[in-house]
Amino acid sequence: MHDYLLSILLGIVEGLTEFLPVSSTAHLRITQELMHIPLNNGFWKMYSIVIQLGAILSLLIYFWPRLVRFLRTFPHGERGNRTVFNHPLSLVLIAFVVTGVPSFLLTKKIGEHLENFRIFGYSLLIGGIIMWVVDALFGTPRSGSRFKTEHMEEMTLFQSIWIGFCQIFSAVFPGTSRSMSTIAAGQLAGMSRASALEFSFFLSIPTMGAATLYTFYRTVHPKGGGEPMGAMPSSSHEWVVLVIGFVVSFIVALGVVAWFMNWVRRRGFMPFAIYRIIVGIAVLVWVMRGNLV
Repeated sequence: MHDYLLSILLGIVEGLTEFLPVSSTAHLRITQELMHIPLNNGFWKMYSIVIQLGAILSLLIYFWPRLVRFLRTFPHGERGNRTVFNHPLSLVLIAFVVTGVPSFLLTKKIGEHLENFRIFGYSLLIGGIIMWVVDALFGTPRSGSRFKTEHMEEMTLFQSIWIGFCQIFSAVFPGTSRSMSTIAAGQLAGMSRASALEFSFFLSIPTMGAATLYTFYRTVHPKGGGEPMGAMPSSSHEWVVLVIGFVVSFIVALGVVAWFMNWVRRRGFMPFAIYRIIVGIAVLVWVMRGNLV
């Protein structure tokens, strides 16, 4: 396949799966395997990092008005009932720290798991089952009652810490999906589907931003003076490929975020749970047949 078409394909995969609860990491790695992209190729490793930045940018664009309002009303909130400890921006930062510190300490183990398709398969399968059960039991309020947290502005400190803790599993076991873990954790803690999803999006900004920039830095400046894992484009052709992937990822992710917010307000996460289970089983069968490791 021509590099330009391959870049469009990978950009679409990244944009489609980054914020849906299906694991963009697993889908990118599976696509790369199917397209026979060598894992030791420095340019394509750098490419995978850069297109994630396109997806992150889409969140900043989509939620920019909300971000501005949050900043203007800090720390008392839009309703005047928040403090510096439970303002939405503070809760995002707290959840990020709860996730970030253990994930940083487990960087080596996380890197090893990124090459293990068996872990991808089990994470997709088990995560799909968990999502199915959680959404079925906690996706709608009981008759005559309401969710403890209908809107992100009503979140508590405990919910933030709990979601941050659960997000660690998505870092350690790629294929779990960061958005799946945060959404399911939010629902278990009494949040509505929409509020759990919105907090997941906001938490994605610092989490993905920090992880991507750290990976980029370590790729260009490896520890111990070893060989860099990735490489910046060395020709105009590679630069065009990189820009195509970034732009496609941004555009597709922006559309997915807008669509997903509207979808969740009317429906649940069940279709994504079923999809995860099917893909997880397919990956495990692929592994068992010796086509993957």
